[in-house]
Amino acid sequence: MTTHNEVKANTDHSSTILDIQPGPGFIETLAVHDLTTRALAYLHAGYPVHFRGPAGTGKTTLAMHVATQLGRPVMLIVGDEEFSTSDLIGGQNGYRYRRVVDRFIHSVLKYEEDAIQRWVDNRLTTACREGFTLVYDEFTRSRPEANNVLLTVLEERLLVLPTTVQGESYVPVHPEFRAIFTSNPQEYAGVHTAQDALNDRMVTIDMHYYDRETEAAIVAAQSELAWEHAVKIVDIVRDFRSSQAYTQIPTLRACIMIARVTAMQDLTPSAWNQQFVNICLDILESKTTFVNQTRQQQRDMLIELIERHTTPRGAYDGL
Repeated sequence: MTTHNEVKANTDHSSTILDIQPGPGFIETLAVHDLTTRALAYLHAGYPVHFRGPAGTGKTTLAMHVATQLGRPVMLIVGDEEFSTSDLIGGQNGYRYRRVVDRFIHSVLKYEEDAIQRWVDNRLTTACREGFTLVYDEFTRSRPEANNVLLTVLEERLLVLPTTVQGESYVPVHPEFRAIFTSNPQEYAGVHTAQDALNDRMVTIDMHYYDRETEAAIVAAQSELAWEHAVKIVDIVRDFRSSQAYTQIPTLRACIMIARVTAMQDLTPSAWNQQFVNICLDILESKTTFVNQTRQQQRDMLIELIERHTTPRGAYDGL
């Protein structure tokens, strides 16, 4: 599994259709394959899937990967506090003017004008009409009332439109329409609690941090470091994560940051290399907490982790 996919966007009026292909460094380990297989089983049965987990667990990447397996164009929506229902389904956008001039009698000029509001579909409506796969990333960042329109879409397979839409009040949902959601339950700023009725309509798969081998494979693919170097960085971050001596949990992204900079500077992960040590401290030290330890104690803890995982036992006496 990787932290990104190759995405090509085709813009058609207000809707963006994504053509997503796996990136060149995509890694699918047994853990990723298991999650993908489980999600596809639910989606093929007609149930929406919800990937729930903390930051850095690959929810969005996995959602995109699963969406590609369905073989349909993808519509991406990213939750937002300012969203209203119209941001999902569409709305009146401008006017269409019509003018008729009557010169049937040459001495009489008669004309009439009228203006009709134009309805423009937004991404949810387009996905429902065309049978696209909807990926609704961080859907709990949108207010629950904005997401209420999804209730009939997911259960009754019917999208309810405002009655002012040129006599069209309902859009039958295409048989190929599928929906994938993601959310982060640990966020507290700008996040809303999803209504029970919506949660009850989807299958939630809780995601956690990947196993050591998967994380190392991802880091190696993303940074082009040798696996034996990537795994040292992963071990440092995983041990730091296990210590719980942080205010912000160190995720796979921290591993990739350290590995990429290390590779770009052609460094070897080693406690003997001060440049490498500084990179680790710059990226990890900002995540530490000083509730029970001083800043120097936290710094010493990180240096000890770097020593433990990059120096042969007994070969290093300290910085």
